[in-house]
Amino acid sequence: MKWKKGAKSDNVIDSRGSSSSGSGLSGGGAMGSILGSVLSGGLGKLGGGAGVVGVIIVVVIQLVGNGSGTIGGFDISNLGLDATAPGFKNPEGFAPGEDPEADLYDFSRYVFGDTQATWSKIFASSKSNYEDATMEVYRDRVSTGGCGGATSAVGPFYCPADQTVYLDLSFYEDMQRVLHADGDFAWAYVIAHEMGHHVQQLDGTSASVRRLEHENPDGTNELSVRLELQADCYAGVWGAQILARGDLEDGDIEEAFTAAEAVGDDRLQKQAGVAVDPDLFTHGTSEQRRTWFDRGFDSANPAECNTFSADEL
Repeated sequence: MKWKKGAKSDNVIDSRGSSSSGSGLSGGGAMGSILGSVLSGGLGKLGGGAGVVGVIIVVVIQLVGNGSGTIGGFDISNLGLDATAPGFKNPEGFAPGEDPEADLYDFSRYVFGDTQATWSKIFASSKSNYEDATMEVYRDRVSTGGCGGATSAVGPFYCPADQTVYLDLSFYEDMQRVLHADGDFAWAYVIAHEMGHHVQQLDGTSASVRRLEHENPDGTNELSVRLELQADCYAGVWGAQILARGDLEDGDIEEAFTAAEAVGDDRLQKQAGVAVDPDLFTHGTSEQRRTWFDRGFDSANPAECNTFSADEL
């Protein structure tokens, strides 16, 4: 993906150097509760109903990863994100001694800002008001403004209470090492998906889903799947804008497809060594996630992303 270093969003908080990450869950406790949630099907929410793209992924990382018990928060000096990091295209490079995460951080800010600009225009075209989201980049653990505390173990997530995307950059390495989802556009897909949840918060979809979940608790998992697939479709709508500008490069779309398929519930359950159980799905199958991203990408129209009216997903 072509991008300009220096053209980045101002609505970003960098708390990586802060030790005041709040009362986040301990790594061991978080993994214990998340693993229990995977096996029982109570997955996909954080605190006050945040959309989480990574909560099921970290179980796979824990089970098939390096076995150290550490999910995120790697020592920055050992992260290894340099100018030749596999799959990441650094437009300018950086001098020795600089923050090894600097390029990934700048790219993340760029993607966040670009998705924000895209949705602002889409909302304006339909005479709707768009409210800017915020992105907080943290390390190890973070305290949200309404969704409780979290660690890197939950993966990237969106908190509707403070309209903030929370991102630990170490997840990029987890995607490469365990999910085999390499590339800058794979990472961009993750951010665009979380921004899809922001759109759902603004247009009232998230509130409607919470109300329906309260009215029919037995339908919670299906509603979660539809919500997540719509966020995938919205990520595809943003990707279509990148294509229209001529900023996509060879292999970018396949990177996004690979990332979408990598986080399918069926694939993740298999990787975690448990039987595939559709009743426990919270995000959709690999095929469904790719299909809905593709629908958004091909149509470039958010109106085509109504997963809640679709008879078949």
